[in-house]
Amino acid sequence: MKAIESYQSLAERAPARRKSPPASHFDITAYEVELLPLLRELEQSMLALPDPAAPLSAKLIQRLLKRYPRAGKGLFSRSQIIAGFRALSNVHPFEVSEREFLHRLRMRPVRSLSGVSPVTVFCKPFPCPGQCIFCPNDVRMPKSYLSDEPGAQRAEDNAFDPYLQTWGRLNVFRAIGHGTDKVELIVLGGTWTHYPESYRRWFIKRCFDAMNDFAAGLDERPSILAKNTFDNSGLPRSIDLKKTNYNAEVPAHRSSHEDCSWTELEKAHNENENSSARCVGLSVETRPDEISEDVLVELRRLGCTKIQLGLQSLDDEVLALNKRGHDVAAARKAAKLVRRYGFKLQAHWMPNLFGSDPEKDKQDFLRLFSDPAFYPDELKIYPCSLIENTELMQAYQDGRWQPYSTEVLCDVLVHVLTHTPRYCRLSRVVRDIPAGDIVTGNVQSNLREAAEAKARQLGKTLLDIRAREIRASSALGIDFHIKHSCYLLEEGTEYFIESLCGNDRVVGFIRIFMPNMACLEPEIANSVMIRELHVYGQAMALGQKQKHSGQHRGVGRTLLLEAEKLAKQAGYRTLSVISAVGTRPYYRRHDFHDGALYQHKML
Repeated sequence: MKAIESYQSLAERAPARRKSPPASHFDITAYEVELLPLLRELEQSMLALPDPAAPLSAKLIQRLLKRYPRAGKGLFSRSQIIAGFRALSNVHPFEVSEREFLHRLRMRPVRSLSGVSPVTVFCKPFPCPGQCIFCPNDVRMPKSYLSDEPGAQRAEDNAFDPYLQTWGRLNVFRAIGHGTDKVELIVLGGTWTHYPESYRRWFIKRCFDAMNDFAAGLDERPSILAKNTFDNSGLPRSIDLKKTNYNAEVPAHRSSHEDCSWTELEKAHNENENSSARCVGLSVETRPDEISEDVLVELRRLGCTKIQLGLQSLDDEVLALNKRGHDVAAARKAAKLVRRYGFKLQAHWMPNLFGSDPEKDKQDFLRLFSDPAFYPDELKIYPCSLIENTELMQAYQDGRWQPYSTEVLCDVLVHVLTHTPRYCRLSRVVRDIPAGDIVTGNVQSNLREAAEAKARQLGKTLLDIRAREIRASSALGIDFHIKHSCYLLEEGTEYFIESLCGNDRVVGFIRIFMPNMACLEPEIANSVMIRELHVYGQAMALGQKQKHSGQHRGVGRTLLLEAEKLAKQAGYRTLSVISAVGTRPYYRRHDFHDGALYQHKML
């Protein structure tokens, strides 16, 4: 495969165009005359729909927008319509509730169909312990990320400040009609555990401050922006790897205020338990050789519930050729520790690495679910692409490495899709790298959909969780039923219990780990561990119910009872849960009591 014809080098290319966030505030009174009849027509269209769970069609919405333009010029955005509905409903009552209006008009509903609203934030650029030959070296970004990626752009625009990023994303969710009650906080950027401990503590605390302030109607952003001195504008887009490296060139960006005490963090945690923007999940990403028992204890104190672990390959020769800096033994040890401490394990795996080939990749993928140290709960599949200014460029130029053709890569992905078991979720299958940053390799953004279509043409059934979750389905009038799956691991036995409806559609599930040996952490030494409890359906406000949603219908309670029954039958005396900060009140209502790092129920 040759270099992509449309590719321009970093030196030639202009910076990527920034996308503006949707407007959440504008002068309602100036547009009331145009907005009110538009809102009335939208309302009547909603009332006329026969399906109580169906959204308005994009075609109908577009027709009404053209009928009622904004002051005769341009069209209203959906975020402006939502803001108008919220403001005008106080003086012009509507027959439909705000919840129903948002449900039928919501922009990008897929963002919260998993039951939570994901808020992704990035750490600042900082040295990385890895020397991977495929990893980008953009010194304006945390390691492995590119400045043209949308999430990285947002982070840079917010000076990588955790408060600004978190508050801003919550504001966007609300503006486009999504709930912000249940927030999954996803921390990306480099190797989390390699950042200074003081920075890690401060970063998470400021994310929680933003959630708490947003829920209370407070906004600290103006004061932060007034004193922020972060500036990446003078840094190059490319460095000469023959003369220097990322760690030598990345600016320290150290600041004396990037610290807080554990007491201050715990105070922010406690406030968040009763906030209307609660953190119901917190994930960070790191490397296998960074995992230790002390690190996992610290992650629990931070409120972390999921770890993204960069395995990349389970072949020692491939790992060495790509200068990963760890071997499979380190990956096995890390994965076992992550599970034993109750964390969800989201593994990263990369086909098409230097030294591999399609058949090796297929066999390597099978090891993820045959080696009893792994069995990941979630997977991100990142096919290797050639990025300018990486060490892999040399291997490409001298012919030692070539990217797979689209057809070959699609065949590997079909193998991945059809060999992922029902207890694993394929969160991502192709990394969202901007096509302009790829020198050569796959630039087909919908390759997952193409691979899924090919698998179905071959008569294959996809069993991973993402392929089976109910999402926006309204066929929830039928009864739910329970299905148990069990698999043996080196450290114990894992149970995956699903609540299903219809044709094997997942409404919710619970992961339970029964250890066969004591843990060094005394709080969970001999406990059965609930590692994850998740209910799907459109994310809903705390306490709300909706007939056609899987949320708040007793599914979680039923799954907890199943876990308790299994633990009792196995003879355990304690059932523990790795609860997020925002889910602690839920488990207390189900008779769990607080420990230092986990919550527990005596059996």
